[in-house]
Amino acid sequence: MEKNSGLGQFEQLVLTAVLTLRDDAYGVTIHKKVEELAEPKAVSLGAIYVTLDRLEDKGYVASWLSEPTAERGGRAKRCYRLEGLGERALRESALTARRIWDASVQAWGKEWERKWGKQWGKQTT
Repeated sequence: MEKNSGLGQFEQLVLTAVLTLRDDAYGVTIHKKVEELAEPKAVSLGAIYVTLDRLEDKGYVASWLSEPTAERGGRAKRCYRLEGLGERALRESALTARRIWDASVQAWGKEWERKWGKQWGKQTT
């Protein structure tokens, strides 16, 4: 296993935000999406930038500066995209989460799955 292969939960949230935002992934939009995903937990914008820097150092995301815009007072935005390594790490995290869910259902039963599936808006059998 690679040294940097494990993702923390917050890193998973940030990568998921970058993935879903696609061409609109920059600090403020990533922050908004992570807040939606992490609800009801509060998320600071600073935590987003620190995590994006760490993910870029790991090769999971890449960033570039957009053209300056008038609505931003002539400033550019730092935009982000998911790299192949980040996509693989996020996919593995999602598979691990699925295995945890399945093991929990096996241990706690179908009634637990129905209760929590409803709460999470997940269809259950």
